[in-house]
Amino acid sequence: MKKIIVTALTAALLISCGQAKKNEAEKEVIKEEVAKEIKKSLEVTPQMMENAVIYEANIRQYSEEGSFKEFTKDIPKLKELGVKVLWLMPIYPISTTKSKGSLGSYYAVSDYTKVNPEFGTLEDFRDLVKTAHDNDIYVILDWVANHTGWDHKWLKEHPEYYTKNDKGEIIHTVDTDWYDVADLNYDNQEMRKQMIADLMYWVKEEGVDGFRCDVAGMVPVDFWDTATAELRKEKPVFMLAEAWEPELMKQSFDMGYAWDTHHVMNDIAQGKKTVKDWDARMKQIDTLYGADDILMNFTSNHDENSWNGTVKERMGDAAELFAAVSYVMPGMPLIYSGQEYDMDKRLLFFEKDTIIKKQGKFFPLYKKLGKLKNENHALHGGKEAASYTRLVTSQDDKVLAFSREKHGNKVVFVGNMSKDEVEVKVKTTGTFTSYMNGEAMELKEEETLKLAPWQYYILIKK
Repeated sequence: MKKIIVTALTAALLISCGQAKKNEAEKEVIKEEVAKEIKKSLEVTPQMMENAVIYEANIRQYSEEGSFKEFTKDIPKLKELGVKVLWLMPIYPISTTKSKGSLGSYYAVSDYTKVNPEFGTLEDFRDLVKTAHDNDIYVILDWVANHTGWDHKWLKEHPEYYTKNDKGEIIHTVDTDWYDVADLNYDNQEMRKQMIADLMYWVKEEGVDGFRCDVAGMVPVDFWDTATAELRKEKPVFMLAEAWEPELMKQSFDMGYAWDTHHVMNDIAQGKKTVKDWDARMKQIDTLYGADDILMNFTSNHDENSWNGTVKERMGDAAELFAAVSYVMPGMPLIYSGQEYDMDKRLLFFEKDTIIKKQGKFFPLYKKLGKLKNENHALHGGKEAASYTRLVTSQDDKVLAFSREKHGNKVVFVGNMSKDEVEVKVKTTGTFTSYMNGEAMELKEEETLKLAPWQYYILIKK
């Protein structure tokens, strides 16, 4: 009897083991299929850059859970806003040595080829990428090439990869308070090769569509030229430099930061500058940059929000006007996590915080502006941008007026960039539709237009 029982148990065990192996094999097949789907990225083309809206995702603070999974649920909502490029703030594990705050900075990376367990698993990240691609949204990763966290394996295995002082000690980046990171030495060619290999992993194996490169101007231009050329042998990628330097966009980067434009916006909102300063900035852009260089326009981003203040703090009642300007001027507009929900708090940077996702004024505003940006050729802002023509007004220190045209489409912007009510004449004539309310509107050079403080019109040529 015992023999029969043992035999039966053995048979059952063998069947169980066989089923387990079968299940594991099936799981591997599923994993391989998922991996193939992830690698199917959208095609990065000059055309997609013309009418795109970019969204900066702060995964940690986006939801109470601070996870890939929770963020992924809302990707279809981003599509509603006209978002075509999704920039994820650093998703990598964070060093704990010398870290700031209880959670540390995203920009103190301990491993370039893994995901931060705080956000979830690699499979969760892959699902995020697939969901974005299914919604025709490109995914770019924040890349921190200037430095690593103090826990990175290179500190032990390759100390020669880092900048050292006269005593031979590895140091943090000179002239900064970034004591939580170790500065990389770009004189070391082997480090450069490994950095490119780590970049390539995300493009080749995980299907990402490009990178937003942190403090790109602090890394040698020739490194970016080499790295980007290598990545583009694998597939086209979209490259955004957190920098203003024109030389970065000669070969490597598609887009840079419109930092000075942003500062002029803040200063006009605060009464420190006028429309004349805006005009000077636009002339400066024409002088510094090539016709196919793209600048990212923004009223906020993670640095501005956490360190310099919310949009309401910096721009007050002018916030909506400058949001509109960022869409209708040449370039690509940015939405930072929470702006679509009228966020009016400085998000903590080294601790857990949460964006309250309650729709107010800005979600429908961004939705409407995004639709116009996506669909009207007159707002193309990429490598073949629509024209920008400044229109003369009788209040050129207070009222900004310009037209943009391409492929027979025309958009006119008229905005009161002051806290005063103004009466103004605009040197243009035509019949338009006021985009924000759908009403017909006729402009005549001799007629006076009354504008409340910070009031604006986006006019579509009929």
